[in-house]
Amino acid sequence: MKKNTLAALACGALATAASAQSSVTLFGTIDTGVTYQSAKSVDPATGITSRQSRTSLASSGSDASSLGLRGTEDLGGGLAASFWLEAPLATDDGGSALRFTRRSTVSLSGAFGEVRLGRDRTAYSYNDTVFDPFGGYGSGANLIGAVSGADAGLDSQYLRASNMVGYFLPANLGGFYGQLQYGAHENVSDSSSLTGTSDGGRYTGGRFGYASGPLDIAVASGQTTITDNGSLTRTVRRSNLGASYDLGPVKLFGELSNVRDQSQTAAATLRNNYNGYLLGATVPVGAGLIRASYGEVRYDEGALAPLYGDAPRARKLALGYVHNLSKRTSLYATVARIDNRNDSAYTGSLAAAATTGWGSSAVGYSGLARSSTGYDFGIRHAF
Repeated sequence: MKKNTLAALACGALATAASAQSSVTLFGTIDTGVTYQSAKSVDPATGITSRQSRTSLASSGSDASSLGLRGTEDLGGGLAASFWLEAPLATDDGGSALRFTRRSTVSLSGAFGEVRLGRDRTAYSYNDTVFDPFGGYGSGANLIGAVSGADAGLDSQYLRASNMVGYFLPANLGGFYGQLQYGAHENVSDSSSLTGTSDGGRYTGGRFGYASGPLDIAVASGQTTITDNGSLTRTVRRSNLGASYDLGPVKLFGELSNVRDQSQTAAATLRNNYNGYLLGATVPVGAGLIRASYGEVRYDEGALAPLYGDAPRARKLALGYVHNLSKRTSLYATVARIDNRNDSAYTGSLAAAATTGWGSSAVGYSGLARSSTGYDFGIRHAF
């Protein structure tokens, strides 16, 4: 009996020692609110105006609704192994499948920095969220982040990329930080193919910055090969420079962004160029935070001439307030408006039923979105 007791105590001691060297955490955010969106479209030929609107219960109006697991094991000698699994949630209807598409990585870190493998955020999307007062979510999200050309939806690797190998600088470099990333295309290499191996799906990117005291500044760049099939090669290149400065009573934000969308065929090269900027601020007020931003994107779509002479552009003004009920729970309200000019149909996150235009086969025309407005009212809880 005594031997059994001693054995049990020994096992308990070993388990305690093991658990002290590793940890696993369940975490997540539930963000749900009421969203109202409206859009006005105008047919350039007839001048006929169409107005559409939608009210819905939506997820992620102030932060991403998600559920995740993360863990770290101390390997000794300054080394640590970590994993991170995070899945998006549709908290308005609970319809999302639990797939870890937000992040699924395993990493090894030490004095050399961190090597991370798996699906992760792209380097340039960090700037679009870190230097946006609205964090890239809801109706207030910045314009300049989501632009990738007329076929914006094809750039699925804007926010995140799969099959990545990433390297992150160590944290003890006097405020300097950075990362390099490579996402493999994983296409089959066939020596008998006349067109060679396709690079479609490949991603490369990097980010380098400096943060000390109230200042944070970073530059990022990346490229995605969307199509590469021998007859057509299409790439999207993104670059941005962002900064923030905390004055105490107010924190200032700013960002410059450029997107180059290039398609190459045997006959011609088409280039679309998009330049944008964002100015913003947050102001602490008691238990709350006022958020504001103004952004603009100008379009240069190569061979596609604008209908109204000048280069197309979209402008966005957003204002919001977050009231913290506790460290983990907050209420929020946001209003934002986008103004489109000169054949610019971009509306960012204000995706009402037809904010990029409308049409009717009965009358035989399609319209151009001229303005969009969005409102968010919701609650956010983190755990």
